[in-house]
Amino acid sequence: MDGTPTEHTSGAATTSTVASPADPETPRSSAPDRSSTADLLARLSGVGTKDAARLERRVRGAASGRGPEAVKARERLAVDVASAELALVERAASVPVLAYPEELPVSGRRAEIAAAIRDHQVVVVAGETGSGKTTQLPKILLEAGRGVRGMIGHTQPRRIAARAVAERIAEEVGEDGVGGLVGYAVRFTDQVSTGTLLKVMTDGILLAEISRDRDLLAYDTIIIDEAHERSLTIDFLLGYLVRLLPRR
Repeated sequence: MDGTPTEHTSGAATTSTVASPADPETPRSSAPDRSSTADLLARLSGVGTKDAARLERRVRGAASGRGPEAVKARERLAVDVASAELALVERAASVPVLAYPEELPVSGRRAEIAAAIRDHQVVVVAGETGSGKTTQLPKILLEAGRGVRGMIGHTQPRRIAARAVAERIAEEVGEDGVGGLVGYAVRFTDQVSTGTLLKVMTDGILLAEISRDRDLLAYDTIIIDEAHERSLTIDFLLGYLVRLLPRR
């Protein structure tokens, strides 16, 4: 995990790396062995975080195989890796051109914030109410390449805030509504799709996801917003993320 902006707290993220899929026009005789174990493992840096974990298990499992069946298994893996690479390229291409309201203090510091995200695994952003932290930080992350290998997870303490923030950011990035590039999830409502780059949710939703995604592989960046409220859920998430940082 490389850097995660948070409001008054810390989060976690992985490097966003985009790799192009193999060129289908390259003659097999002159191309490197794209199905070798070493090559497949190297290519996993160019797929999504969830795909990388899933495919790595398959690649390592197939590495010990011998004979024609093992060769076929690695060839199938190479096709699946290429598909995952293409999916990542498509996600990267879906990032819109972003604009920032210049009157907001955070907009004026976006280059500094982006550099901090690039260079640090955890970033703390503090500012006055209305300075643009909630709405502009996700856009800075998108422009920095986050949200591609995994979604940007953006937590809010209350359900009404999660929906309102998602709708506002969707409007600012030029979306007609939520559920596309910008989605949200609250209790009993999930407006998230496979093309979602930014997922706004309540703290409780993220906490519940830990039980089935212990390394939070669905995300490449986590924003813990309004963390100064210091609820029990927020404190638990912060403690969990501190332990997760070395693994990610």
